[in-house]
Amino acid sequence: MLIGVLRETAPEETRVALTPETGKKLVGMGYKVRMESGAGLAAMFVDSAYSEAGVEICSSAAAAVAEAEIILKVVAPSSEEVALMKKGALVLAIFAPHLNEFLQLYADAGLRCLAMELIPRTTRAQSSDILSSQANVAGYKAVLMAANAYQRMMPMLMTAAGTIKPARVLILGVGVAGLQAIATARRLGAVVEASDLRPVAREQVESLGGKWLDVPMSDEEKSKALGTGGYAWQPSPQYIATQAEIVDKAVAAADIVITTALIPGRRAPVLVKAATVAKMKPGSVIVDMAVSAGGNVEGAKAGENVTTDNGVLIIGEANIPARVATETSSLYSRNLLNFLQLFHDSESATLKLDTEDDLVKPTLIVDGGQVHYSKPA
Repeated sequence: MLIGVLRETAPEETRVALTPETGKKLVGMGYKVRMESGAGLAAMFVDSAYSEAGVEICSSAAAAVAEAEIILKVVAPSSEEVALMKKGALVLAIFAPHLNEFLQLYADAGLRCLAMELIPRTTRAQSSDILSSQANVAGYKAVLMAANAYQRMMPMLMTAAGTIKPARVLILGVGVAGLQAIATARRLGAVVEASDLRPVAREQVESLGGKWLDVPMSDEEKSKALGTGGYAWQPSPQYIATQAEIVDKAVAAADIVITTALIPGRRAPVLVKAATVAKMKPGSVIVDMAVSAGGNVEGAKAGENVTTDNGVLIIGEANIPARVATETSSLYSRNLLNFLQLFHDSESATLKLDTEDDLVKPTLIVDGGQVHYSKPA
């Protein structure tokens, strides 16, 4: 089977779906791999490295994918890219299907589309979980971005001229990105607080040296939160009011705030109101990691840095993983490789995709000329 790889054309996208390492492994599995020239350059992977791995370098996008049966991408194909692909091609990418306006176009073109971000969070799927791999790096980078923009020190510093207090960092949302952000901020010497809807996250926060912002829960709420893993339960009005009060005080006292709350397939929840931002000290920094999904912070703008009237900088970087493209590309391409290996038939050196498999069924959003994805209620 032939695998094709394109250079990403989406604005500010520097990642690539294949590295020389994963290319070599796919060639070793019996696949023929073609790649558009320069596709890996923004992520610091040169054409010669791919050639040495057995990947055929093509001078154009059309030459790379026109005959490909499997196509690997980071961002979902544009209409121009769809026109280059053969009917029946299987496309693996980040499709953002709840926002993607081309789903019917993919269906009309006869493509089979696997939205890799929809892979379920199961033990078997763990090695193919692109959300976790990208969020891990993004959580690290978000802290460095905040530290770079913050005009004061992160750690405590004792000098003959006096003592400089450590920065107070608040992390809202303690998933993969949030935990990495906590660990990174602590390594830089900051005092870190964190909050999450999941009470089980407390132990993780404290194990990394962070302070848990505790919101009192009734026994019924604790049971709901523990039973759903914390993501699906509906808090009571009293809990929401108490949480808002506690978060308001913590944000107002923080020097740096990093928000990470995302709900796959839905708009990000607003965690920080503009009125709360207005209480922060001049020079404080907020990094809204959910800005591309609507944002956790009122006033945040995707792709822009906003400075409020009271001197708070809100960083709206919409694609933080692309800021660390070498590492995120390596992890992303391994995720794709791990997924393909699950359905690889070594005898025929082909991919045999089981559409009823619990990893495939929720991710196969377009197949057989039809769109199978429906937006969550």
